Amino acid sequence: MTKIVSLCKRRGFIFPGSELYGGLAGTWDYGPLGVALKSNIKKMWWRRFVHMRDDMEAVDTAIIMNPRVWEASGHVETFTDPLVECKNCHERFRADNEDAIKDHKEWHNKKKEKAEWAEARQFNLLFRTFTGAVEDSASQTYLRPETAQGIFINFKNVLETSRRQLPFGIAQIGKAFRNEITPRDFIFRSREFEQMEIEYFVREEEWKEYFEHWTKEMEQWIRDMGIDMSRMEKYDVPKDELAHYSRRTIDFMYDFPFGRKELYGLAYRTDFDLKNHFTEPPYRDEKGNSFYPHVIEPSFGIDRTVLAVLLEAYREQDSEKGKRVYLSLPSRLAPFCAAVFPLVANKENIREKARSVYELLKPRMRVVWDDRGNIGKRYYAQDEIGTPFCITIDYQTLDDDTVTIRDRNTAQQERIQIKEIKDYIINTSRIIQ
Repeated sequence: MTKIVSLCKRRGFIFPGSELYGGLAGTWDYGPLGVALKSNIKKMWWRRFVHMRDDMEAVDTAIIMNPRVWEASGHVETFTDPLVECKNCHERFRADNEDAIKDHKEWHNKKKEKAEWAEARQFNLLFRTFTGAVEDSASQTYLRPETAQGIFINFKNVLETSRRQLPFGIAQIGKAFRNEITPRDFIFRSREFEQMEIEYFVREEEWKEYFEHWTKEMEQWIRDMGIDMSRMEKYDVPKDELAHYSRRTIDFMYDFPFGRKELYGLAYRTDFDLKNHFTEPPYRDEKGNSFYPHVIEPSFGIDRTVLAVLLEAYREQDSEKGKRVYLSLPSRLAPFCAAVFPLVANKENIREKARSVYELLKPRMRVVWDDRGNIGKRYYAQDEIGTPFCITIDYQTLDDDTVTIRDRNTAQQERIQIKEIKDYIINTSRIIQ
């Protein structure tokens, strides 16, 4: 984790939030390469689960909603974590976070002190805010802790405008906020994060069939992210640990360096949410029967996906010139598909030729121009950010229109014609265009 956090800061993937002013716990800012990686993940998700399916609609709902939404959903009453407080230093922790509590005890032991704990109590994770000019109970509302409720309260609107019949889904990508007691483990647990969620509406008697369908869909998505399935486990959440809305939940657990933790979740939410939001059944089938559809919810956290993808891709390789670090990112996820170099930056004819190759590729794929320093340093810099191919324009290019193209993982090079570059990269990679 230390190496990943360092690389992310050094290369512009992820920065500590508000770092200029000493930071703010549980917040992170994505830099240029982090934005590109996140964007590619979201594009893949949108293409796979929205564009390529005939049973999906999309929404983009408000972050701040009427507070009655969160009362009806049960979040005001039940969206809590157990909290314990150290009586000596007043640090607060989730009572079920054994690692954090253990670390805190050891910290006190080193100071030859004893950590004393107050009795555990429930802490509501909702972020409170106010709408309007007056801060009182009438204007109090919350930042959404999940994107799902925005989908549920718009179910009837989507139904009436799309004229859908069951089964069908509504998808959304958006920010969510949770006032975590102890945010930790880099971007794994933070107070502001982004979700990719689907609420898939089915008839009650069909929920098991579609639960199995979405289990397989999520497993294939994990493979598409380049994540080794041997580091994954499907955990069927015990009944006494289920969320208040769930009858069955599977957590897709990943082996992070800090332990096996939840990467994604798949929940059967029954008709809990629609019943709480609509006094009358909002769905009428083709036979005129009115009822509350049941819901299967595949939930994907973008930030946790970014972390898992980076961990899977990180490589170190010994060479004659020292240790080479590279990210073996799938080409469809890498911030750039290729980098274009002039062999020497001070030869105008080579530079112009390289620039023409760059302009040729730019409309078709994500490419970056780099003419700084020597060629070896450029290769290593592109390796470290996961660029699959480096294209070098040299003196021979001026004679025969060929370039060298270097593979990130093997560091092997070959010469190909300029006119073949696009097809070579596209055929070698599953690039999102």
